[in-house]
Amino acid sequence: MTTRRTMLMLAGAALVTAGCRESTPAVAATGVPDRLLADSERGLLRLGPFGEQVLGPAAAGFDGAHVFLARDRGLEQIRPDTGLTVRRTPLRDGWLPRVVSTDGRACALSRTGASDRPTARARTPLLVVRDDAEREYDLPGVIEPDAFTADGTGLFVLDWLPATAPDHYRVRLLDLGGGTIQPLFTRDKRPLPVGAEEEMRGDGRQAVLSADRTMLFTLYTHQPGHRHTRDLLSGRPGNAHAFVHVLHLIDRWAYCLDLPHPFGEGPVAGHALAADGRHLFVADATSGKLVYASPETLSVERVVDVPVTAGATAALALTPEQVLLGAGGAVAVLDRGSGTVTGIRTVPAPVRGLVLSRDGSRLLVGGPDRVTWLAGGTVLGWAPVPGLTALRHVV
Repeated sequence: MTTRRTMLMLAGAALVTAGCRESTPAVAATGVPDRLLADSERGLLRLGPFGEQVLGPAAAGFDGAHVFLARDRGLEQIRPDTGLTVRRTPLRDGWLPRVVSTDGRACALSRTGASDRPTARARTPLLVVRDDAEREYDLPGVIEPDAFTADGTGLFVLDWLPATAPDHYRVRLLDLGGGTIQPLFTRDKRPLPVGAEEEMRGDGRQAVLSADRTMLFTLYTHQPGHRHTRDLLSGRPGNAHAFVHVLHLIDRWAYCLDLPHPFGEGPVAGHALAADGRHLFVADATSGKLVYASPETLSVERVVDVPVTAGATAALALTPEQVLLGAGGAVAVLDRGSGTVTGIRTVPAPVRGLVLSRDGSRLLVGGPDRVTWLAGGTVLGWAPVPGLTALRHVV
């Protein structure tokens, strides 16, 4: 059924991707027309017509719908669209928000910030605040929070090994009621046998929710020597360089969707991930490849060619009819059905994230120290954002 929202998105997509005019930055700086969340050297930011708000130590949900921040000896949940506080829980100093549940009711905090390689430690304290209740956990080893189960009774964690010199990890589940860490299930919902837990050595590039919010897709690259659970169970060798790690937030199973060569061979930043109800897309700007995968069967359907942009940070955005791939100083527009590149939009600065406005009429592009917005390939405006590192969500 075609709804008014669908019509607006289709019309907006046409405005964003129509024509082949080259962008021009010759417009005066102004306020960002949409409310956005962005990462920066100063912490998480709220951006919009009001200017900017530095949220500092904060964590946003995977879709940007919920935000928790630590300030003034309290944990505050705010509405990212208005910035208004929804609730506040007293908080001792030193706790940092790390992971937010998909329903916005829970937040996991740690004493250390997010890091590609956590430091060695014998034990890890974690704090989980759900509604107005809280519980602290003292866990053995190097444990990093990853995502909540849909019902809020479990927390997926990364268990880094060895604890004395962490260099690889396995995904496990913390039972929030019992306080114990357990293996996950296989995709057919069987408990993982001893010795069959995957141990990963790569970098988690990006994570997005499935359209129905039941699965979390995380893109991992550079996995030398990695072996999937299915390889360990079958005895087959494994050496994946990149894959999408799938966590089912309801059924609590994990699965790895392998990406074909040359994904994972190039720089981590050159890869990007996006998903909706129709497709899961993974781009590798360095090799000039884009994967179409099915979020239902969790299988690669096809691979198409995209412009090669070596050494650039990649970003993806989706409309009902197009795939937008940003890398370097340009955004490639692909026809979603054929995978053909139909246009190239030049942008004033290297891409650091792409989002569409709520009505689809503007494409907002993050760049070093700025946000730029376009329609039909023409720059409509820009706003300075000192220290911006990644544009995340429109809220």
